[in-house]
This record gives sequence, structure tokens and C-alpha cells, in this order.
Amino acid sequence: MLCMIAQTLSQRLQRRGIHYAWVIVALTFLTGLTSSAALGLPGALLQPLSKEFGWGVDQISSALAVRFALFGLMGPFSAILMERFGLRKVVVTALGLVTVGSLLALGMTQFWQLVLLWGVMLGVGSGMTALVLSAVVSNRWFETRRGLVVGLLTASSATGQLIFLPVGAWLVEHFGWRMAVVPVLAACGLVAVAVFLLMRNRPADVGLAPFGATQPATSAAPMTIGFATPFRIFREASGSVVFWLLAGSFFICGLSTNGLIQTHFISLCGDAGLGPVPAASVLAMMGAFDLVGTILSGWLSDRYDNRKLLFWYYSLRGLSLLWLPYADFTLYWLSVFAMFYGLDWIATVPPTVRLVATTFGKEKAGMVFGWIFAAHQLGAAVAAFGAGQVRTLLLTYNPALFTAGAACLVAGLMVLAIRLRPAAAAAPAAARAA
Repeated sequence: MLCMIAQTLSQRLQRRGIHYAWVIVALTFLTGLTSSAALGLPGALLQPLSKEFGWGVDQISSALAVRFALFGLMGPFSAILMERFGLRKVVVTALGLVTVGSLLALGMTQFWQLVLLWGVMLGVGSGMTALVLSAVVSNRWFETRRGLVVGLLTASSATGQLIFLPVGAWLVEHFGWRMAVVPVLAACGLVAVAVFLLMRNRPADVGLAPFGATQPATSAAPMTIGFATPFRIFREASGSVVFWLLAGSFFICGLSTNGLIQTHFISLCGDAGLGPVPAASVLAMMGAFDLVGTILSGWLSDRYDNRKLLFWYYSLRGLSLLWLPYADFTLYWLSVFAMFYGLDWIATVPPTVRLVATTFGKEKAGMVFGWIFAAHQLGAAVAAFGAGQVRTLLLTYNPALFTAGAACLVAGLMVLAIRLRPAAAAAPAAARAA
């Protein structure tokens, strides 16, 4: 029955010149949007949770650090789950965990419940899809325009922030933190239903070839995989210097974005006397600029040297973080920061995914990127926990901002040190000429 629904829709779209791959992109975009909203919302709730339950910012940050760590460590295994059980089952299960965790959190009263619901359940649920889903979809469903697709899909996290954070902050201020959870909870449930009805695993499931492919559609047999497969892939990839340079730079990427700014920005603004609603609006502004920057980054990554793109992304982010402690925390200067910082918040993903695919091959790209993404989220966990400790001990976030800014400059130099095979390095120039 479900196959019939997807097949019928695919045929109708095909008559209008629309490939079903774009339906998969839309579903993946909505999955990333709602998951990122659920992942980012607790950052707006640090102060309300602290006031109601008496938990310190460092305590709450430690629970959120668990979320980031599990979010990342699920990456390599989510690629296996997608190969073994299919995209639809994995995504529906992931959204179900996020929805149930958010629902049960409305009644939590103990700190261990925060760790379990928003640390473990939210971390595992969102980690089952995360950025690995974008990499798998782009490689399975697209032969061309992969960079653009990855850019669109990774931009979904910025859009989730753009839509839900200001609304959540307003609901916190007027109705309490529990009401702020309800829109995210409802959105995750609705997207899960849409994915259940329309998501397909491969183009062959609806009788198509990948978008841009010249070969006819064939039935693809599932990979023979086991629990040890991610470790085998890791062992193979870890022999490459490129892997460690990408993993190290992505560790710094997570440290300087999700862990620091997404988790602590509203609290940082509160220290400077700015309320949660305007602070959340600045975060949403970052999301708006990141939406543009990430899509543009996907387009650029198909045409230019991905190493040079990453150098500029990390360097500009580092300079903006080093400048932030000296900014006057008014909406004007925070808007300036939001523009420069937001343009490359997740713009690092499309070039990184392309470098992984060109270095390790399309078949292994999902799992290798899963390990690199795990490094990203471990960096986020370090920053979420570390910045909370710094704020508690020193009563300021400035050391954390300086450390993250300097680390971004180091990441820029790391990616320039990557050496590619001549054929892979020449691919962007060929795409540009075409």
C-alpha cells in the first residue's frame, strides 16, 4: 500500500518533469528541521530550568553535553541502520524517540530525568539521522548536484532554529518552558507521519535512476553489513591523514557552533542584560544567514577547491568569535555578529562531505562521514560542558569564546594541509568549466 502511494506520486511528478528525488529531499529537510529544533530548544531553557528546579548552569550543560556526544556517536551506526533497515524505518524511529522524549520531559522533576530524556533519548533520536542522512540521500538519490543537495539539507538545521527558537523564547516568557516544547513535539510527530507514507530507500524502489544518471534504474541489493562494519571502516579510514585532518577540523567546528553558541548564546546575552526573546531572535537571524550561506556553500563546493572554502569558513568564524567579547551587546552589534558568524555556521558541511566522498569513495562515504561527524559532536559536547564550567567558576564566557575563536583559526590551517589525488583536486575545475 505504501509503495503504491509513493509509486503513484512519483509517476505524477515524472509527467511534470519532477524527479521523486526532490520529494526525498523535502522529507529529509523537514526531518532535519524538526530534529534540529528539538536539539536547539534546550539552549533557550537554561535559565528557566535553573530557576524552577535549582539546577546550576553547569549541571544542565552536562546533560546537554550527553545529548551532543550521543548525537555524534550514533553517526557511524546510523549509516548501518539505514543500510540494513532502510531510510523510512530509521527516520520514523528517530522522530518517534525525539517526540516521546519531548513529551515525557513535560512532567520531569528530577535531574536524572533531564539526563535520560534530553540527554539520552534526544541524543540517540536526533543522532539516528543527523547529517549522515543528508550524505546518504545525496549519494543514493543524486548523480549530479550533490553539493547543492547537501547544502540544502544541512541548511534545514538553520531553518529549524529560525522558525522555532524565537517562538519558543516568547512562549517561555509568557507561558513557561513546558509550553515552548509543544510546537516542536507536534512538528516531529507530523513529519514522522509524512516520512512513513512517502519516504523510499532508493530510486529503484519507484522505478527510477538517480537524478542526473544516464543508466537505467536497477534493483540495488542491500549491503552485507554487521555491527563490526563501522569499526572496520574506521580502521581503514584512520590510516589516512586526510581523515584525521577532517575529523580534527570538524571537532573544532562542533566546539565553536552547537556546543558553544547554540547552547550558551542566550545565557551569554542574559549576562549582558539582553532578554531571552531578543537573544533568540539574534540566533534566528544567524539561522537566516546560515540558510543562505549553507546553500551557497553547496553550490560553491561543486565548483571550487573545497579546502580553500573550508579555510575561509573557519577563519571568518574564528575572527567573529574573537571579536564577540568586545562587542556592545546591543541588537545592532549582535546583528553584525549574526551576519558574519551565521553565514558559515554549517557551511562547512558540503565541502567536508565532498572531500570525504572523493577521498574514500561513494560507498563508504556515509560511514566515514559518520565518524567525522562523531568528532564534530564530541567537540560540541566538550564546549557545552566546558563553557558551562567556565561560566560557573569565572562568571564569564569570555575564555570559552577566545578558545573557540583561536581553535577555528587552527582548523583553517588544518584543512589547507589536506592533499588530494590529482583527479579529485581537478574535479571542481571541471565542474566549473561545464
